Amino acid sequence: MSFLNTVSLAEKTILPVFILLFISVSPGYSQLNTEATEALLKRVVPEHHNQFEVEHTPQKDDADVFEIESKSDKIILRGSNGVSVASALHYYLKNFCNTHYTPWHEGGTALDLPEKLPVVSEKVRKSTPYQYRYYMNYVTYSYSYVWWDWERWQQEVDWMALHGINMPLAFTGQEAVWQKVFNSLGFSDKDLRNNFFVGPAFQAFNWFGLVQGLGGPLPQSWIDSQAELQKKIVKRERSLGMTPVLPAFMGNVPPGFKEKFPDAQMEVIQWHTFPALKRLSPYNDSLFTAIGNTFIREQNKMYGTDHLYAADPFIELTPPSNDPEYLRKISRTIYQSMGGADPKAAWVLETWFLRYKRDFWKPSQSEAFLDAVGDDQLIALDLYSEVDPYWQETEAYYGKPWIWNMLHNFGGRGNLFGNMERTASGPAEALHDPSSGNMTGIGLTMEAIEQNPVMYELMLANVWRDQPINIDTWLKKYGSSRYGQENKHAGKAWAILRNTVYLSSEDKKNSGSRIITRAPKLTSHRQLTYDPEDLLPAWEQMIKAAEDIGKNDAFQYDLIDLSRQVLENYALVLHRKYAEAIQGGEPTQYKEYASEFLELISDMDQLLATRKEFLLGDWVEDARSWGTTKSEKTLYEKNAKNLITLWGSPETSFIRDYSARKWAGLFEDFYKNRWKKFFDYIESRKSQNKKIDIESFNEELKKWEWEWINDTSKSYTAEPQGDPVKVARRMFDKYYVVIEKSYH
Repeated sequence: MSFLNTVSLAEKTILPVFILLFISVSPGYSQLNTEATEALLKRVVPEHHNQFEVEHTPQKDDADVFEIESKSDKIILRGSNGVSVASALHYYLKNFCNTHYTPWHEGGTALDLPEKLPVVSEKVRKSTPYQYRYYMNYVTYSYSYVWWDWERWQQEVDWMALHGINMPLAFTGQEAVWQKVFNSLGFSDKDLRNNFFVGPAFQAFNWFGLVQGLGGPLPQSWIDSQAELQKKIVKRERSLGMTPVLPAFMGNVPPGFKEKFPDAQMEVIQWHTFPALKRLSPYNDSLFTAIGNTFIREQNKMYGTDHLYAADPFIELTPPSNDPEYLRKISRTIYQSMGGADPKAAWVLETWFLRYKRDFWKPSQSEAFLDAVGDDQLIALDLYSEVDPYWQETEAYYGKPWIWNMLHNFGGRGNLFGNMERTASGPAEALHDPSSGNMTGIGLTMEAIEQNPVMYELMLANVWRDQPINIDTWLKKYGSSRYGQENKHAGKAWAILRNTVYLSSEDKKNSGSRIITRAPKLTSHRQLTYDPEDLLPAWEQMIKAAEDIGKNDAFQYDLIDLSRQVLENYALVLHRKYAEAIQGGEPTQYKEYASEFLELISDMDQLLATRKEFLLGDWVEDARSWGTTKSEKTLYEKNAKNLITLWGSPETSFIRDYSARKWAGLFEDFYKNRWKKFFDYIESRKSQNKKIDIESFNEELKKWEWEWINDTSKSYTAEPQGDPVKVARRMFDKYYVVIEKSYH
């Protein structure tokens, strides 16, 4: 029997206290699970874990603390919880062993440690000024995490603990909860899997309520496997003292909801070019609260709770009314959809919608929405603090606790970029700013990871300090610990990188370096935020550094990534020359530039193929591995290819190439073919003296892209090909002088 048949709408607004029996509480910030923490040591330093001992030390003034000291023949790691102890380990590895842990580029195991670990001559003690250290973004689950298995998640949770993260978003397995809730409302599994849920790659956008049915139907095996994965993730996170943030209801309901519930108040929403959807309005509708309460109750049965819930109903949407009273009312209802089921609920709110729709969210609207719930009931995530600190425009979110975040990456695009200055100084400056109100944390809200690792290490270096970071000093230590030794050439390269690619954040000015991975056109893309010629000496220095540290795995990754960036910047030059030749040059001239452009793409494919991190085949293989049948494997491969190229169908694709990746296989089989079609089209129109219509060409090109996505007959290698250092040197010898001359 469904809950709607047994409880009236009015009664469902506030659920009885007995539901708290289903709520599991985390170990808490001040407790230490020694067994879980020692298990982390065995995973991170398997051959040296017995040289450490774990002890508890209490928080000081409600702040997490860690200590490190030597006693007898042991390294003592003390902390107020597992995250603190793990942070102590990470500090020890960096500062006493000159190495650090990252699963992104060394498989999580490349720690070069001496047989006998170094002694700590003087006790180290650190405390953090930040209660919350937040991690993740809804869309990270699509752009990065979507195909991860438990082994990869284990590495990520360990990485989070080592870097001081204690407040991770935990959205895996959400569909299993929705299935229970909507089954009780009369919707069948078939209704949900075919028309409501989306394919795995697009799930984050379904959670936001922006799309339905895209990339589906979603197999039941996926729903079941993700639910089991979520149980493992939150159990591990809690065992280390983290408090996962779980989802809450935002009004997203299946098609046909109004037909089943004629009295329901619905809102029509449309996200850009995707089909319009109807969702349940939070305005004066007790059904919204009832469903939200049921969702929280079912979720807590499955995954437990730490009383933190995320809901972002207007992430890139405009509310139907700008009346402050209307906004205040819906904010209260959204909170009550959590708090009615969990009286300790705190709403964790991404504030992207406030800055994204600035013209709508004036001070009166913003304040009404935020002030509708108590200061202890909402935590605001300032999502893009390193570029656009919106807390400065909202009186620090009108007294609400808020978190300073580095967003950094959009869609998983792999350019070298970042704002080191703001990342190194911004958190501490905000912390000590009298106008920053109730700033209670820092965090990372990137749309995708596994790129620009230096920016994430730098940002999280703020966790255990309250003063700005000296970038030059920090970078020197970063390079030394990353490569296992100091190297003068690598040091010079990083000094150049710091003043070029890492001088400012990715924004619209920086999109020019994506020339190869964007839809072809003749007009110039926006240019770089730095002079690309200034990056050449960094490439030269890294090539020289390879003589001494070329076998280091992290160095090889950095060398390939830098080489790729230099070559992609050169593509801008060739594109400009081609466009100029089309306007007034001879046919042989623009044909020559087109040929060089295509050759460059092939060379970049060879370069990227030397590293597993830059392989399309690895992404596709991970996707297919989740399939339990041939049809499921095919569906997941299509999802994987669609997300990083067309992003939707030819008719709905308004963010085409948004998640374009710098991967071998993609360069040769997708980008090169796309550009060749473009060059052939231009040559044909020129030879026939016909008008060049790029928009029309690209609409036709989308049809080919759709065919490419749906063609699963090709295989892409998931294993690296060639020696990274040798291939990088070959590219350096072939292109360095040519590129240098092209800038003069």
